[in-house]
Order: sequence, then structure tokens, then C-alpha cells
Amino acid sequence: MSGLTSVTVDARHRARRWDAIVVGSGVAARMAAARVAQQGQRVLLVREASAARRPDALHEPFFLAGALAGGVLERALRKLKLPLIDRRRIRPEALAYQVVGPGLRCDVGEAAWTASELVAWGLAKPDEAQAICCGLLEATEAELAQMLAAPLVGAGRRRSRGRTPARELRRGLPAEVARAGAALGRVFAAQVRALGNHALRSPGSEACARLLGAVLAGGAGVEAGSPGLLAMLCRRFEALYGEVRNVEGRIDLVHAGAEPGIAVEKTGELWLGRALVLAAPASRLAPQLVSAGAQRLVLRDAPAATARRIAGLWNAPRTALPEGMARRLVLLGGDPAADPQAGVITLALHARGPASPQVEIVGRTLALPGEGTPDALARIEARLSALLPFAGPALQRQAEPTPLWDDDDWLEDGPSGTGWPGEARLRVPGRAPVYRLDRAAVASLGLEGDLLLGWRAGDAVAAELA
Repeated sequence: MSGLTSVTVDARHRARRWDAIVVGSGVAARMAAARVAQQGQRVLLVREASAARRPDALHEPFFLAGALAGGVLERALRKLKLPLIDRRRIRPEALAYQVVGPGLRCDVGEAAWTASELVAWGLAKPDEAQAICCGLLEATEAELAQMLAAPLVGAGRRRSRGRTPARELRRGLPAEVARAGAALGRVFAAQVRALGNHALRSPGSEACARLLGAVLAGGAGVEAGSPGLLAMLCRRFEALYGEVRNVEGRIDLVHAGAEPGIAVEKTGELWLGRALVLAAPASRLAPQLVSAGAQRLVLRDAPAATARRIAGLWNAPRTALPEGMARRLVLLGGDPAADPQAGVITLALHARGPASPQVEIVGRTLALPGEGTPDALARIEARLSALLPFAGPALQRQAEPTPLWDDDDWLEDGPSGTGWPGEARLRVPGRAPVYRLDRAAVASLGLEGDLLLGWRAGDAVAAELA
């Protein structure tokens, strides 16, 4: 099989076998693994050991988009038959997040609240704010309907051109958003950067409408001390008799006859399946593979443009939090005359428990051109220290391992003209039943894109296995 190393007859006898093997442990990977397992297939989820050792807060999305009003997250959790007690731990909030900048602390959430905030901060006049919010609500509902109806992935070997979107409802950004002034435009651009998973290319109008409109239903958060979304997905997967294995060091992609699989270099273990699903960033996974053929297979038709979203975790005393500070913040970038998405920082507060005196704060930002990880973390900490002036030395950053390949903070862009509302190609070219979860194809939809990608891809793989 092209790109895969053939294993010996002796190795085949000692191999462990599953129906499907999923490489990666992000949102799309866990969703796909759970959906395949839900169809009665035996599934192995392979994750990098350093990713497994990271604090849970660093795995959580910044904002739980689509958790309300029949959104993708709410529907996905129901589709997985997640226990009601877990679903109820995701609680609705009127406030989604605050957008913070010099002389600005604008609450964004339910539509009427957001419209009044835009007026209060001088970002729009009353009639304009009302028209913007109403237009975004209509556009986001149209986009949600299309997202739920679209196949999203093409299971064949040729790239699908996608379907022509239905136009019964107004889609794309409303004209009122396009006419917004520079200050409001900067606020919108910062939110798109915070909510999307795109690398260097700006999302299209349809995706922006969904990102900006979905928050107008309000926010959602996991109750203090409860497992986060990724932990819930993993627990559901394991309840379906799926298995999770952590690997250290390099791996290789191999095959034994018609069965593709993974050979772990450090331990010599061999895992084979009837299908192999690659759910880690191709640009990061390929260098960690042993054989050049497997590297070429992973990179074949893979997205090229890659950016790094730097993430750090800080501890702070609860008493140092300013009054009125939201659980999630979008901090505007530095130079408004430059790219309005550059330098945007997101902060998410995670309480260890209802009575805990400490909170964990996850800060993320896209690395600027020529900026290394230490510089980006220092930039986040400087903004965080300014927000928490009374924290002083009590504001401490935790040291955490950095995964080499199993990390959703590596962002990829597909070729120009691809992405939502088109379909992603699922099957990797070649004779082996190898599939790729191309996050670049849904990056502009943020968390909902990851969930939909895993959902649709998992169903497609399960159907082919059946």
C-alpha cells in the first residue's frame, strides 16, 4: 500500500486489532471516535502522552459555541446520548464574553443586551445596533440550517465541490455589518479571530455570520468543578467500549495486508484496524513518523499554511478579579491600523470548585510573524497583569508540556477557494483505507466546525466499515 510500511508475518501475529484507529485527541477526533464506536465498532483513540499530561483547562475551547437553541454542540451531545446529568452541567449564560480594549469593555451576549452595549460604548447608533443584531440573528439561523443539512465531508477519493447553498434565508454578513465604522469593525474582527480556528486566511462571509451571530443567543459554561467538554466526550467514548492509548516518541504508519495501523517505535507495539483516521494536524504529525513514505502519505493534499496559537495557564486568587469581569474575555490587538485580527488575546477563567480561592486562567493568542512562544506568553501575561493589578506575584504561570503533534492549537488553512460552505475530502489518496479529518475545511466555523467534522466523518467511516 502506497506510503505504508508492510509488517512482517511474525509482527502480524502479535498485533492488537480494532475496527478503527483514530490518531489524535482533539474535539473532532473524539467526536469521530465516539460516533464510530456508537455504531458497534471497536475503536482505539491514540493520543500523544504529553497532550494527556496537560491540564484539562488547556484542552477546553475558549467558548462553547452552539450549546444553546439547537446549536451544533447541543445536538451533538444529544446525538451521542450523553447522560442528562452531564448535559445539564453546561449551563446557559446571558453573557457570552467581554471585548476589552483601551476605553472599552463591551459585553457581548443576548441580542438585546449586545445592541444596548454597542450604543453605550459609542460603537453604533440605536437604530444601527438594532439592525446589526437582527441581521446577524437571521444570518446565523440560516447558516445553522445549512450546516446541519450539509454532508460536510466527501468520503470518496476525489474532492467534492460541495453543494450550492440554499438561499431561502439571507446568508452571509448583513450589509449593516459591512457598513460598520472602524471601531466596531475592529471589535467584530477580534471576535472572529477569537472564535474561529483559521490560521492566516480570513473566513468567508457565511462563516463570519455564524461566528458573530451564534453568540447573540447568549453564552454557556460548564459549572465549577465539573468535567469540561473534552472530558465529557472522552468519558462517553470509553463508555461505548472505546480504548485510549497514550504514546511517547515517534510512531509509524504500517499495513498488514488490507489492514492499516500504527507501530510505536519506543515500545515496539503494533496496532491494526480496518480503517485508520488521521485527526492530528498533518504538518505536525508527518515529521514524527519514522518512514518517509508515511510522511509523504500524511502530507499528500494536506493544508499548507500553518499558524501556532500559543496557550498558557495562570493561577490567580479569586479576590484579585475585578468586579464585573466576565468568565471569558477577548482583548483587542495592538495597532488598529494593522491587521485588526493580529495580536488578539482570549482569556478564559476556570474555577476549580465553587468555594476554591484560586482560579485558572487560560490565555491564547496567535503568534505574530517572527514571534516565539516565550515572547507570545510574555505578551499575554503583560495584558493579564494589567487586568489584575492587585494580583501581584500571586499571578503565577503553570509550566505545562507542549505536545509535538496532538494539539488543536496548531491551525491550518486549505488552498484558496476551499473551506465552508464546501465539502472536505475525507479519504486519503491511495489503496489503504486511510482517512483525514481536515480541520482546515471547517476552521472558519470554530468549535461547531470541529464537532460537525467529527460527527459527519465518524458516520461516513462507520458506514464504510459496515
